[in-house]
Amino acid sequence: MKYVLMFIETEQYRKDWEAKDQSERDAAFEKVGRWFADHSDKITHSTQLHPAPSATTVRLEGGGEPVVVDGPFVEGKEVVSGYVEAELPDLDEALRMAKSWPACPVVEVRPAA
Repeated sequence: MKYVLMFIETEQYRKDWEAKDQSERDAAFEKVGRWFADHSDKITHSTQLHPAPSATTVRLEGGGEPVVVDGPFVEGKEVVSGYVEAELPDLDEALRMAKSWPACPVVEVRPAA
């Protein structure tokens, strides 16, 4: 079954990341690289998203004309920063994979069609 793991940054995570020096960032990137290598046989696609302010939102509500707005749909304290699609046997395996993610503090897991 296909699952999507969405990596979600919090405001505090972003502040902590910006406070790190280059050696700390390099160590964090190494951990993420190892995570991807450890799960490469299951990952079918992945991408990192540009920061939330780069978003453009199309609002379709209200029955009128669609409204295009620069920026994210909502100003949130948590934003999706990237995702992976993975082919896994069940939700338990998807959760094991999500629990081992070494970066941002929230991972949302959803089955995908």
